[in-house]
Order: sequence, then C-alpha cells, then structure tokens
Amino acid sequence: KKVFACALEWPGWARSGKTEDDALRTLAEYAERYRPVTERAGVRFPKSAGDDLRVVERVEGSSSTDFGVPAALDVRADQRALTKAAAGRLADLVDAAWAYFDDVASRAPASLRKGPRGGGRDRDAIVEHVHNAVAAYGNKIGVRPVTHDALLDALRAARTPLPEATATGKSTPWPFRYAARRIAWHVLDHAWEIEDKS
Repeated sequence: KKVFACALEWPGWARSGKTEDDALRTLAEYAERYRPVTERAGVRFPKSAGDDLRVVERVEGSSSTDFGVPAALDVRADQRALTKAAAGRLADLVDAAWAYFDDVASRAPASLRKGPRGGGRDRDAIVEHVHNAVAAYGNKIGVRPVTHDALLDALRAARTPLPEATATGKSTPWPFRYAARRIAWHVLDHAWEIEDKS
C-alpha cells in the first residue's frame, strides 16, 4: 500500500507515497525541510539535494510499511562497517533531528489542528510518544540502560554493522545505519507533523 524512499546517508530524510515515484517526489520536496537538521549537525548538505535522486537499492516492504514505518532491515548498504567518522556523522545527524524536534515542540501550541475526521494527537501527546520510543530503540541496538545520550554514544561507537550485544528477547537487532535512519525519521516525521498542524 505504501512505498518509502529513504536517503541512505541522510538519517531522517525519508518520505512515503503510494508509488515509488510518489515517494521519490515527496522526498525531493522535503530536502529544504531537512536542511535545518544538517545545519544543526554541522554537516554540509548539497544545495542540489533532491534534484537528481538515484535509486541504489530496493527492498520489499511489509505490514509495517503499510502502517507507515520504513521497517526494512535487509538493506545491503547497511551491512557495511562503520568508520569512526561515519559513525560520528550518523550520531550527529540523529542528535540534530532530536534538537530540531525539541525546538519545534517548544514553539508549538498545546492544541494542534485535527484531521478531517477529528483525529490526531495534540503536542504533548506527540512529545510523550517520541520520548517513549527511546526505550524501544535501545532494545534494538543493545543499549542498557536506555537514555538519549546512551543511544548517541552507541551510534558513535559503532564499527560493525550490527550491535555486538544482541537485543534482548526475541526481537531482531537493528543494523546501526538502519537504527540511525529509523530514529531520525520517527523524530522528524513528528516534528513536521507538529509544524503542519500548528
């Protein structure tokens, strides 16, 4: 039902659509909305970003994709080892996405515009939802105890594709590159939701 287009090297820059073309078009349209995150992270984002997108890999979606989550764990590009610089860059972009979210939430009204059928959460419920997700992320990359800083430290220290300490329980651990994309996407998706409904 949905297709996600995710910029592999830019955690959080991911959008969905009904078709691949729709998703790519929306991803391109969000380049300028993503730019403030890269500026906060101190990472150069090309002015032409979004102008000439190239698909480098396709993976099958799942029921999570239909629900609205970029949940593909079998991306070949995520199996590459991380250098210290690459890991630091991922962590900086995730941290910047969180900072952007916090800034947007701090300026937003408590009551947000509702959907056409009256649905949707207000600001504080969205903030609580985003902050509560941190525990789930930690479980997926073997972080205990789970805090915002501990997640960033784990991303900065990552060198292998998968966490050395496997996730607890029966859940599948997330490759670090995917974890950075997923965490930043979730945070930014809700930041943009708050902006659009303010």
